[in-house]
Amino acid sequence: MKDSTHINYNRIAEAIAYIKQHFKDQPNLDDVAEKVHLSPFHFQRLFTDWAGVSPKKFLQYISVEHAKQVLKNKQATLVDAASETGLSGTGRLHDLFINIEGMTPGEYRNGGEDLRINYSYAETPFGNMIVASTTKGICYMAFEEDAAKAFDDLKQHFPKAVFRQMVDTLQQNALYIFTHDWAKLPEIKLHLKGTSFQLKVWETLLKIPMGGLTTYRSIAGKLENPNASRAVGSAVGSNPVAFLIPCHRVIQSTGTFGGYMWGPTRKAAIIGWEAAKTDASGATTEIAGR
Repeated sequence: MKDSTHINYNRIAEAIAYIKQHFKDQPNLDDVAEKVHLSPFHFQRLFTDWAGVSPKKFLQYISVEHAKQVLKNKQATLVDAASETGLSGTGRLHDLFINIEGMTPGEYRNGGEDLRINYSYAETPFGNMIVASTTKGICYMAFEEDAAKAFDDLKQHFPKAVFRQMVDTLQQNALYIFTHDWAKLPEIKLHLKGTSFQLKVWETLLKIPMGGLTTYRSIAGKLENPNASRAVGSAVGSNPVAFLIPCHRVIQSTGTFGGYMWGPTRKAAIIGWEAAKTDASGATTEIAGR
């Protein structure tokens, strides 16, 4: 007799295959639950536990990926993309892209063609950095000693944007974080592009205080998705704004620091530097979610 784990795995695999095959019909929760012979409530909970996202969110991911493929054809209209994805109109297509991609379908198709980005280089306690901003806020920060490579990496994030090397107030406010008390700084504006899940993870990172550490598991718990530690790790690793969005404050449940996009040595140095500044101010460092 098959154990429940094996049965549940088969059900979720069947549900995923069904959604992928029938996404143009935009099946609802009841439709998919009936297909795998479960109540909608039980299926919703089981699917989320196994897949890390809800059935609705998974359908949205599949739908937006198909719409993106349609929009790669320059002759295709937004109406075409909506129709071929099974959406009732361009309004739903717009909402889908805003929810999953953080941009409109038109912005996705032109690859940031109308986006104007200022960028500059700065020295920090942890090495040279490039910082970039739009009129809405900081869109990119990265540690990189080689200025040419730093600019190439920036262009890969915004392949069709218009770039201008100049320092603006948004960048200056962001860089003050290395020399000022973060809590006393003016509000720093961010202009981020990411999925809904990524944006939620990055928002959670912003709430980790200086000198504090947390774990991937703890963040997943705060997002009410305790089995999504791996997905959280992927979102943390996709953080486009170094230091300002403090992904360096996320460590493994074992207490080891783990990886860091800009190098584990730099991560250890930043954690130590923040801990020293926090201790000097009389605060205590805590590790959440252990």
